[in-house]
Order: sequence, then C-alpha cells, then structure tokens
Amino acid sequence: MEYRQLGRSGLKISQLVLGCMSFGVAERGNHAWTLSEEDSRPFIKEALDLGINCFDTANAYSDGSSEEIVGKLLKEMVPRDEVVIASKVYGKMRKGPNAIGLSRKAIIAEAEASLQRLGTDYIDLYQIHFWDSSTPIEETLEALTDLVRAGKVRYIGASNCFAWQFAQALYKSDAAGWSRFISMQAQMNLLYREEEREMLPLCKAEGVGVIAFSPLARGRLSRPWDESSLRSETDNVTARFYGHADEADRRVVEVVARIAAAKNVSRALVAMAWLNAKAGITAPIVGATKLSHLKDAAASLDVKLTQDEIKELEGHYVPHQVVGLN
Repeated sequence: MEYRQLGRSGLKISQLVLGCMSFGVAERGNHAWTLSEEDSRPFIKEALDLGINCFDTANAYSDGSSEEIVGKLLKEMVPRDEVVIASKVYGKMRKGPNAIGLSRKAIIAEAEASLQRLGTDYIDLYQIHFWDSSTPIEETLEALTDLVRAGKVRYIGASNCFAWQFAQALYKSDAAGWSRFISMQAQMNLLYREEEREMLPLCKAEGVGVIAFSPLARGRLSRPWDESSLRSETDNVTARFYGHADEADRRVVEVVARIAAAKNVSRALVAMAWLNAKAGITAPIVGATKLSHLKDAAASLDVKLTQDEIKELEGHYVPHQVVGLN
C-alpha cells in the first residue's frame, strides 16, 4: 500500500480509503443493508491489515451510528495517531430549523456531536457533505477555521458541489486567511465522469487532492447488467444517481466484462484499475459489504491497463445528467 499526500497538504493517506457508509444500525438509518458493529469488525481489521489508514464516514450515515461503530472499532484496534478519520457535516441530525446545513450554529454543534460519537478529541479531515446555498460561504469557512484553530479538526475538505462554487470557496479562504479546503470528494467512475470537465482540472491547478467515491457505480460495474443486489434494490440513492443513460452505460459494462475476461480478473478489478490510473485522483473510496470487496480493491492496485484498453473503456461514454448536488 502506498501513501499519498492529500493535495498540497502534508497529510498522507493510503491509496485506498475505506468508505464507512456500509457500517451502521440498519433501524436507525435509511439503508437496510448496513452492517452491525460485530459484522463491521472484520472489515475494519481487514482494512488495517491491508495498510489502509483512512476511514471516511459522515454524521448522517445511519443517524450517526456509522461514526459510533467506526470510532469504537478503531479505538480497539489501532493507536489514534496511526489513522486518518474523515467525517462530513450537512445532513439533518435533529429537529428544528437549524438542524441541517452549514451555518455556524449547525457546524459547531455537529462537530461536537461527531467527536462524541467517534470517541476522539479531533477529526483529521472534516468535510462539507454538500453545498449550502442558504448560508453564506464566508460563514461556513470561518466556522470551519475556528474548529481547526481550536484543535478539534486538523484539515477541511469539500464534497458534492459545482466547480465554480469550489473555486469561490478557495478564493475567499485565501483572501481572508481562513483554513483552505485540501480535498474534494467527488463521484467518479466509468459510468459517471462529469467531474473530468471542470472539477478535476480545478483541483489540479489549485493543489487540491481528490477522493473519488462510488468507484464501482454502486455495484453496477461489478456484475452483469441485468443482475441486481439487495443494496441496488433497497438503496434510495442508486435510483437517483443512475439510470439516465442506460444504453451507453450498458455498453460500458459490457466492455468492462470483456476486458476482465481477457485478463482473467473480476470486473471490479478492471473498473478500479481504470480509476487508479486516472490522473488527478488521490485515492478512491472503497465501500464493502463483503470481505471480497476489500480484497478486490487491494488486488486492483496491481492490475495495469494498456492505453488501448483505457480508450476502449472510455469510448462509449456520453454526457450524463449531473447528480448528487444541491
């Protein structure tokens, strides 16, 4: 496992990040397929054994129970300073008009709540989960900066916004002397490549690391086109994110299957290998509900694609509807 600097910061993360949305009390969240604490335990251990040092969760995952599980298991297994805990803020966690978004009130309250659930004194990478159009970005940035200066957050990152919004935030941070976003968490996979147009070039120019989520398009790249899973059938996000260009997507999935067969590897390895080779990506986030998912992700680091294979994988892509943004 290699360790890469996240943007221009000095923070080093493993070339695979473990996504922790899979861990949580199913009855507390909106995902029926999440894993309990005991079922999550072998995944955290396997990730650590593979050399993964970065664990990404969010306050809203399974109503905070993802943070509880991740914090508890990491504390049992590894010294705190050896891991990078990343979490996010935005989602509604309680009642009331100030319970959602990126106001100063919401950010400070949710940071304190996340620290308590994680059982730690600080969060290594605290990310805004979405852009809050109802709150001035200056208010958000100043609140995040105060958390950094108080020692409760080490670095800040962003996710799920337009490139022009992110550019605005970087400019205002520099102008005011506030903490600067060191990372962008963006959806990137063979079925959704819209961030290649503006976000990736912006991040490269500004020295911002990119953490790519949903590298397997929520499983659509890892199985036959007509096959489904419990997650795909019950996950309310999949239907919103995909299904807008089915014919083109199907052709991409067929190419993935053909190259995987020729290399005698799984489809997941080919899809991950493509992302691992993509310029500007610091690390993909691996979500796992089977231990084989983690092992495949690690094995993908050794799979090399030729330029002809990359060209074939990318050849059927068409512009997609932009999804996942407020």
